Amino acid sequence: MNKIKIEIDSLVEELNRYAYLYYTMDSPEVSDYEYDRLFEKLKKLEAEHPEFVRADSPTGRVGGRVLEKFEKVTHRYKMGSLQDVFSEDEVYDFVRKIKDVHPDAVFSVEAKIDGLSVSLVYENGIFVKGATRGDGEVGEDVTGNLKTIYTVPMKIENAPAYLEVRGEVYMPRKSFEELNKIREENEEATFANPRNAAAGSLRQLDPSVTAERKLDILVFNIQGAEGAVFSSHTESLEYLANLGFHTVAPRRCVNDAEGIIQMINEIGASRGELQYDIDGVVIKVDSLSQRVDIGENISTPKWAVAYKFPPEEKYTELLDIIVQVGRTGVLTPNAVLSPVRLAGTTVSRATLHNADYIAKRDIRIGDTVLVRKAGDIIPEVGGVDTSKRKADALPYEMPKICPSCGGAVTRDEEAATRCTNALCPAQVARNIIHFASRDAMNIDGLGPAVVHLLIDSGLIKNAADLYKLNVDDIAPLERMGEKSAKNLIDAIDRSKSAGLERLIFALGIRNVGQKAAKALAGQYGDVEKLFLAKSDDIEKIEDFGQITAKCVEDFFSNNGTRVLVDSLKASGVVTTCELKKQGGIFDGCVFVLTGTLPTLKRSEAEEIIEQNGGKTSSSVSKKTTYVLAGEEAGSKLTKAQSLGIKIISEEEFFGMLR
Repeated sequence: MNKIKIEIDSLVEELNRYAYLYYTMDSPEVSDYEYDRLFEKLKKLEAEHPEFVRADSPTGRVGGRVLEKFEKVTHRYKMGSLQDVFSEDEVYDFVRKIKDVHPDAVFSVEAKIDGLSVSLVYENGIFVKGATRGDGEVGEDVTGNLKTIYTVPMKIENAPAYLEVRGEVYMPRKSFEELNKIREENEEATFANPRNAAAGSLRQLDPSVTAERKLDILVFNIQGAEGAVFSSHTESLEYLANLGFHTVAPRRCVNDAEGIIQMINEIGASRGELQYDIDGVVIKVDSLSQRVDIGENISTPKWAVAYKFPPEEKYTELLDIIVQVGRTGVLTPNAVLSPVRLAGTTVSRATLHNADYIAKRDIRIGDTVLVRKAGDIIPEVGGVDTSKRKADALPYEMPKICPSCGGAVTRDEEAATRCTNALCPAQVARNIIHFASRDAMNIDGLGPAVVHLLIDSGLIKNAADLYKLNVDDIAPLERMGEKSAKNLIDAIDRSKSAGLERLIFALGIRNVGQKAAKALAGQYGDVEKLFLAKSDDIEKIEDFGQITAKCVEDFFSNNGTRVLVDSLKASGVVTTCELKKQGGIFDGCVFVLTGTLPTLKRSEAEEIIEQNGGKTSSSVSKKTTYVLAGEEAGSKLTKAQSLGIKIISEEEFFGMLR
């Protein structure tokens, strides 16, 4: 066993070093492939020998157990806020007051990151707790989620016995754009700006979701450090940087108000070049002893202020409106603008959202329009100067046919104009990626990069073309080879028997998730029957509403769907399933699962319940029959007790099955 422990320790040290070089030093030493290989090896060893799992293991960064709720944390050191200032005159006034008391005062001027403030606590160099700011005195424990951020050190060498630092969690602009792209593909609401996205991501009850969001952090203060003494803010930040933290930037020390204003202008001009959003500049007295002497107001320090950038809006000419077809078939109008400089970048395109947005503001081609950046990142047209409108400017109308495929378009209840053609070229990549995903046809090895490679090579135009591929087609492609090609073809062949339930979900019918796909398969048993199904009948299926039922009917009424399904059937894809017998010992029962069960995974328990005629729900209500509770059951258990709902253990659950 000692040999296993030594191997685990060695892998942890090696992987942590590689991660530090990659994320902190921006100097990778090994390939992603080699890192992933070692990471998987460590995961396997830890699964077999959980007694040797270390607190600083990098496997903790991919997400731990799902929480019922966040626990409250009382901060050892208060996490205060700053007084805002909005003009140069206010900056001069702040400096004058400081200089009256300390003529030699020096000011640290640093970017104000637009994110979510958190504290990180280390004991003997090990990261033990992280919390949100909350109201400054009480926050929420988000330790597991903070562990998923690779620039949060899990272990610090030569650290004091107790160290607490404060930082700003943010979502890099690149991660923000990728996240919104994915949410748009999944027909989920997009985030308005990176700050909202960061806040929503850090407060996920499932840490694995946070891990996927690729958050980052910049540390800007030492809250407390037992045994470590500093004379200045600058010295403390240098200390943190030497320990391995990413510290706030841009930052510089200056002596007077003129230097502060210059730094504000420099930081403001660099906003478009930074990988993160900033909403202002923080100005602090650098000397820690002078801070103590200057003191505090009731709720803010007297020795620091936050200069907030004014929102930037400018007028420019709307040259044209072009319509793009998204991967979900949504037609999105975009403004082509006479280039204008905004928040450090040149803007020549802006979103117009949808037909209603245009109509409400009466936006017309040739208008002089007000352009702004939502969250300093997404340009949008905010209004029109109608006094400058040209006499021949006509009200804008959305296209009557899809500009990508020429197919029919429909207007849905969300004000979106949508192409209904399942074979629309603009939707091909997204549809195939979804088709191959784990919960759909589960084609291992067919990720986004490979899908785009196959499309760009002209080998596939839709999901059905996957089943026409062979090893000789794929092997010559870049980054593939004979072995990878064979593995992919084998995975595609295996997917033919995935079954009707998975196939329905894989087809990407709007508003039809896994549960709805399962219900449709169970109700109809054959994809051919869905081509004949009418929305009135589909709506009778439990949990189906009018909108989802209409989406199903519209999808199977489309000629493109007919062509796609015929091709899949011709390739041997299973399009039928055995209809389940009605009834069972849990017939009519609704279960809610909470906590960690002794032997069953949640998905396994849900499957047993459904196989025996029951249903599961994510929330407790008066309709709930049983709450199946395990260890660390949270608010659901409390609510069930208040409603008098029967609570059962896993042992009692198994007893009901006998």
